[in-house]
Amino acid sequence: MPLLGELYQSVTKKENATFWWVGDEDNWSNVYCAFEDGKIVAKGQVSIINVVPPGRVKENNHSIYLNLKTIPERENDIALLENVYQYLFMRANQLKETLPKEYGTMLCVGNDSTETANNQFFIQKGYLHLNSLYRMNRDLNEPIPEFKLQTGFQFSYWKMETSDEERDYLNVEAEIWPDTPLGLNRLSEYKNNKLWTSMLIRQTDAIVGGLMAWQEADHGVIEDVFVREPWRKRGFAKYLLTQALRYLKANQLQYANLMVLTTNESALSVYESVGFCEDKEEIRYFTKLN
Repeated sequence: MPLLGELYQSVTKKENATFWWVGDEDNWSNVYCAFEDGKIVAKGQVSIINVVPPGRVKENNHSIYLNLKTIPERENDIALLENVYQYLFMRANQLKETLPKEYGTMLCVGNDSTETANNQFFIQKGYLHLNSLYRMNRDLNEPIPEFKLQTGFQFSYWKMETSDEERDYLNVEAEIWPDTPLGLNRLSEYKNNKLWTSMLIRQTDAIVGGLMAWQEADHGVIEDVFVREPWRKRGFAKYLLTQALRYLKANQLQYANLMVLTTNESALSVYESVGFCEDKEEIRYFTKLN
């Protein structure tokens, strides 16, 4: 771990570098390191991110993501990157075999837009542009606007304590994002984060909208913000966001962030209206696993 810490420090000295930590011991089989003269000079890892639930159209794909980083002075070392990449690619194919066979699987990578050398490595390997996202930050010390919930709607925290509740959530989530459904494993990972909670708006028994929030390092994270089609453009997203901001502020966090597609102009407008500002851009690329 001390050697890994040294690698982390050297990589993240470069502003906006995307570096995954190795996680708990049960994830170490997905992590590969390259050593030279007693020092880690490169590290990569893979993770299943999205699993398509049963009953979706066959065009949907599971997604596995990888993260590959070298020490800064070796970021253009193609031989080193290629060496570690081969292990990541092999492991990704092993993980693919654990996923439902009726859908395809994409292998994806996401980097900050300024990580030119790393992005170029994957482009040269034939990876195609998938999408781009802004990370948006919100200072929790700034005033948080007040919004009232319309009559006939109920706001609540939802811990999803049973498998039936998790299934209900994932069914709605897959309806909103059919191309990148969350899946039970990823939901379980989210729920293990410090201060994790979900927030919902319901109309009687119908789920109208929701989001999740938790603490990551020294800040709050907001994820999976959605409002279902029949109830959009009625202020529900703004209400949920301000509730999440108050929750994170009440837990002494100083700022919160979220990710949004750069092309999602309506979401960008909503987030800006409650005080979020664009911070950096992440570019994602993909290739299909056969």
